[in-house]
Amino acid sequence: MPNAASELHDSRLYINRELSWLEFNSRVLEEGLNPDVPLLERLKFLAIFSSNLDEFFMVRVSILKKKIASGITTSSGGDKMLPRDQYLTVTKRVHELVDELCRCLHEAVLPGLRENGIAIRDAEPLSPEQRDHLRDLFTREIFPVLTPLAIDLSHPFPHLLNGSSNLAVRLRRKKESRQLLAVVQLPSVLPRYVPVSSEDGDELVPIERIIRENIEALFPGMVVIDSFVFRVTRDADFDLDDYEEIKDLAEKIERQIRERRRGAATRLEIEAEAPLELVEFLREALDLETSDVYQVSAPVGLTGLFDVYHLAGHEELRDPPHVPRVASIIADASSVFSAIREGDILLHHPYDSFKPVVDFISAAADDPKVLAIKQTLYRTSSDSPIVGALKRAADQGKQVTALVELQARMDEERNIAWARELEKSGVHVVYGILGLKTHCKVCLVVRRDESKIHRYVHLSTGNYNPQTAQFYTDVGILTADEAFADDASALFNYLTGYGELPSWKRLIVAPSRLRSSLVEMIQAETALGPEGRIVAKINAVLEPSVIRALYAASQAGVRIDLICRGICALRPGVPGISDNIRVRSIIDRFLEHSRIYYFGNQGQPRVYLASADWMDRNLLRRIEIAVPIEDPLLRAQLIEILNVNLSDNVKAHELTATGQWNRVTPSEVTDETAPRVRAQQYLLRAAARNPVDPPLLPVDEALPFIVDERVSRKKLLKGIRKKRRAERETNS
Repeated sequence: MPNAASELHDSRLYINRELSWLEFNSRVLEEGLNPDVPLLERLKFLAIFSSNLDEFFMVRVSILKKKIASGITTSSGGDKMLPRDQYLTVTKRVHELVDELCRCLHEAVLPGLRENGIAIRDAEPLSPEQRDHLRDLFTREIFPVLTPLAIDLSHPFPHLLNGSSNLAVRLRRKKESRQLLAVVQLPSVLPRYVPVSSEDGDELVPIERIIRENIEALFPGMVVIDSFVFRVTRDADFDLDDYEEIKDLAEKIERQIRERRRGAATRLEIEAEAPLELVEFLREALDLETSDVYQVSAPVGLTGLFDVYHLAGHEELRDPPHVPRVASIIADASSVFSAIREGDILLHHPYDSFKPVVDFISAAADDPKVLAIKQTLYRTSSDSPIVGALKRAADQGKQVTALVELQARMDEERNIAWARELEKSGVHVVYGILGLKTHCKVCLVVRRDESKIHRYVHLSTGNYNPQTAQFYTDVGILTADEAFADDASALFNYLTGYGELPSWKRLIVAPSRLRSSLVEMIQAETALGPEGRIVAKINAVLEPSVIRALYAASQAGVRIDLICRGICALRPGVPGISDNIRVRSIIDRFLEHSRIYYFGNQGQPRVYLASADWMDRNLLRRIEIAVPIEDPLLRAQLIEILNVNLSDNVKAHELTATGQWNRVTPSEVTDETAPRVRAQQYLLRAAARNPVDPPLLPVDEALPFIVDERVSRKKLLKGIRKKRRAERETNS
């Protein structure tokens, strides 16, 4: 490793992006391996691991393959690892992880589920009644949607859709010995696992077994030798480079979506029992390398296990249910608007309900005093009540603007559909600025209160998606602060019209200022030396200039804690370089998605919630916001979240200088007598004990503060409430 005097550009100081992401997914897999996790939750983590891996091959591996095919022999990453070397290292690691997944599934999770009344019957004998039921099901519902595809001189190898699971069927004519090959695509419109009645609990049969046992119906008069499930992953990445040539962005993206379904293959998954000659035939037909082939003993296409996870009942095999709380300031108010006028409200999902956000937008749609609504939509749910509210508002004659990001990866089709549906209702739909994804989460409501116009704003780290808000951790604020309202108005005007960048009053906006502001705030802490303090909760750390600034701060003695769920290119603990940097990651029941920045600022901390991770794409190629939190009560809440996450010694992993992630134990946090702290469980308990309030955790439950700001919560709450009462009396 470089010494203290080495250049901070040294490639040995950076971890490869792709390998760092794989280690994140390895931590997801570890939750599936963990016997302390309820069985159905373990199954869910295995399915999430597989879903994550699908997207990794569709995007990141496809990019590597395109670079290799183009002869690129340079690297843009700080680690300087060449594309070919990355590809070889990545595929080797993926093979190791997939082998571990298969062992876990067959040796632990599936046997455990069977012992608890959930059995996947992929080979065991079925009762006569079950066989009759499945045969009838095949005849009525499965057979009509199947299409056998012969492969020979007159039938070329079919172009199988991205992510599709298929049966490779080997067969022959009755009087011939020559083998033939056909492909049958498993119908994606039907469930992957079909329930069958049983007195022993829930029994499910994979749809491929049903097809196999009735395969002669697809090939009458033929002798079927055997069949094997295989699955193809294809390049699903696209970039819109020639913006000047684009006449209709939505139409262009729709064409790209159609093309990516048939992109170049990046991976072949096939059952482990498949013979070598069949595997080689498929590999060559798909133009893949040997290392792109994954022969698996687990069911091919494990995302189908979500069907099993969502089985009704079996609550003892799941995490305990959680009912999000609703803050009393909202619950007791005459309207959501009067609650916001009382003072800024911070919501921490999923501990706090997302319903107030939905109610805020729905109330705005139905309230005759509301004149206009402006909203960004990056990802939302398939049955979004927010989209419904925007349509209602437009129907009632309100001015409604929706900025729909059409390039939200894997959600492009849904967003195009929403955009067209909103347009039909009279909503002004815009797509933002060409070349920049709009990733910030902002909603602005303009309302006439008595004789005065007021503006209400929601700013958040997470998407306007009520479904994911139940299992993504995010923070957001509802505010009527004029400075925030001015900035929100300026932001929408900038995104929907023409004009120079505005001068922001509160928000820090990317790509114009966020990266430089981050570096400046890190440098301000650097100037304080050992008195400096930086804490950030983010999903990724990759941007080189930010990493170099953090290294320089560490060299100056600044204590730095990064709570980074996913990719981290920074190496902590390198002597003379990053001795004072600690990086941890928490993988638990909820997906950690919130972004919170903390800078000590000589005892007057600057705290932000933000939509942006510390990545090149967020800071340079997206519209993002960082929101300064100046209300002492809200700031204390965010600091509390950081403290709880930094205290976790159950679900946290810590990154070493070698790039390895080690699980944190109580002895590594303080001493062997330290209590076990599981951050998400701690926050869930606090929400359950205080179902309608408190913004801060109970005083008797308080953890030691790790961030350098001690807050007397009783005194703080008392002071804030007194101040707000005085403001109300003055206003009235």
